[in-house]
Amino acid sequence: MSKVRAALVQTAWAGDKDKMIERHVRYIEDAAKQGAQAICLQELFYGPYFCQVQDTKYYSYTERIPDGPTTKLMQELAKKHSLVIVVPMYEEDAPGVYYNTAAVIDADGKYLGKYRKTHIPQVNGFWEKFYFRPGNIGYPVFDTAVGKVGVYICYDRHFPEGARMLGLHGAELVFIPSATSRGLSMHLWFIEQTAHAIANGYWVGTINRVGTEKEFGPNEYYGSSYFADPRGKIVAQASDKDEQLVVADLDMDLVREVRNTWQFYRDRRPDMYDDLVKP
Repeated sequence: MSKVRAALVQTAWAGDKDKMIERHVRYIEDAAKQGAQAICLQELFYGPYFCQVQDTKYYSYTERIPDGPTTKLMQELAKKHSLVIVVPMYEEDAPGVYYNTAAVIDADGKYLGKYRKTHIPQVNGFWEKFYFRPGNIGYPVFDTAVGKVGVYICYDRHFPEGARMLGLHGAELVFIPSATSRGLSMHLWFIEQTAHAIANGYWVGTINRVGTEKEFGPNEYYGSSYFADPRGKIVAQASDKDEQLVVADLDMDLVREVRNTWQFYRDRRPDMYDDLVKP
């Protein structure tokens, strides 16, 4: 498939889980009307970014994947609209064992699998180790109706190793859903993820939420969701303040073209990289 129309949902916290799910259902329907074939939702899409505090009450946002109600709903929507959907949620694997996870659903409604966020921060305002165990299922790439799709989540984007693993596993399109507020990492937003696209020769679709979640303080999310091609060129970008559905046509033939031009995979030297895996 040489052309893929893909979409990203950039939105603000609506106040409760049900409203967030309803809002995203509307965005999915809108994307389908615009001819989208794949869509990714934002990190922990149906909740606030509660990791600015440490409070066990937010464990209530967990769901089983794929047996929970939200995964089932998204499977129905995927089948109805012939749409690949990447669904970031708060996963319960077992009582007290929780992950920051994205489910991947194919255009026929089939659940293909999940990615669990690998790198978990624990710094002021990002108390994620209180809520999530580090991912333990590697870097899967899913063979979908629109090609080979991988997922990386938020803080993961600061680590080039996983981005390369997705490329080595065959990813042609990598979605990176995030929840990141104005501050220390803001200047990296357009550097790191375009660099992943360049270094690995794949499309990147990255999302950030917008607005201020006042129950957690004054932090403002700066949106700026975008698609970048395998050369690192941004082909579609959302505003830094407004809710927006970003839809773009991705030329998937660029993956092969760029990889044939820049032989980064051919010229790798894994025999020289032993130090990378030393603790």
